[in-house]
Amino acid sequence: MYNFLAERVKNLMYKLLIIEDDQIMGEMLAMYLTEEGYSVKIADHGQKGLELAKSFSPDVFLVDMILPDMNGTRLCSELRSFSFAPILIVSMKTDVSDRVEALQAGADDYICKPFSLREISAKIGAMIRRTHQYQQPTSIENTEQTDTTIPCSENTFLIDLERRAIYVNQFHVETTFSEFEIMRLFITNEGKVFSREELLYELRGFDSFVTDRAIDVHIANLRKKIEDNPKEPKYIRTVWGVGYKFISGN
Repeated sequence: MYNFLAERVKNLMYKLLIIEDDQIMGEMLAMYLTEEGYSVKIADHGQKGLELAKSFSPDVFLVDMILPDMNGTRLCSELRSFSFAPILIVSMKTDVSDRVEALQAGADDYICKPFSLREISAKIGAMIRRTHQYQQPTSIENTEQTDTTIPCSENTFLIDLERRAIYVNQFHVETTFSEFEIMRLFITNEGKVFSREELLYELRGFDSFVTDRAIDVHIANLRKKIEDNPKEPKYIRTVWGVGYKFISGN
């Protein structure tokens, strides 16, 4: 009982926004997650969800893939234009192409209906643990350089674990929580080759619904953000037949 109450009290500081047009589904999720201790709001349209997101500033989004006024992919892109909070897609669609499209648009994870409420709660908890601080600094000036810093011939990569921020050549790079976790692994294990399965396990565990194709999407997005030429990556390199590794210099 003590552990349950302690966890519930801890969750009270976190806000969730459910963007779901199915009233029964939305209310069921809201009721369950409220009992878990979260502060929850519901929007039944994408546009209403965007407006609530700006005023409510949620810590996690739960987004349905199919909404009356816009699809989940477009909504993810819109949310990503002003929020770093993790996005969990909840959808009837099971095709890999749909999941990949959502991830490319900025979603962090994907779960298909029907689902377990306990799994939803576990995924939200994992997202919050990995994003315990959401205020992203815009410059490196006020950051004490006691974190993991990797210099190289052209760029300096610095990862601030406390602020969950990544800097390239002293410029802050905006990342989703999954992209940050991948870069954290790369930067703190330079030269180590990670398979897609290892990266997936580090991100979410063996029971994640997301396939290893999701890793390729996150890698492609990271290359666009940190590489001078994403088509000829210098830092995040492909190890054919195995996975990826990070090299800070030539």
